[in-house]
Amino acid sequence: MNQNTEKGCAFCDIVAGKAPAYIIDEDERSMCILDIHPYTEGHCLVISKRHVPWWHELTEEENASLFKMANKMANRMMKKFNPDFVFLYARGRRIPHTHLFLIPTYSGDVLDRFFNALENFQESPQTLVRLKEPDAMMETARVLREP
Repeated sequence: MNQNTEKGCAFCDIVAGKAPAYIIDEDERSMCILDIHPYTEGHCLVISKRHVPWWHELTEEENASLFKMANKMANRMMKKFNPDFVFLYARGRRIPHTHLFLIPTYSGDVLDRFFNALENFQESPQTLVRLKEPDAMMETARVLREP
């Protein structure tokens, strides 16, 4: 096994051509495939060709490729499916191989309702109120600025 693949990883098998996939596009470092469990028509995954669990552990070049591919595909989705927007999120937990979800999203669909509920939750609980206080915001910013 080389550093680029992980035994038993579905995405590594796709990259290696050992497993079937609906490949939409690819470059040297990234690949865009249709998700086999789509939330909506056009739901894609952009995966790193190298086996790395978390996107922030990729090299700068790999990250540039990953997000360039995501941008290219999101623009294509906007043109072809005319959604309100293309939702993007990064995962790696269930399948520990960096992948970005790209999901065309429409007003009132399941993701739109989910994120509206999440935003309402974010704005309401008293336990989160302290996070908005200037001192807490300054402290969080200070911590995140440190290398």
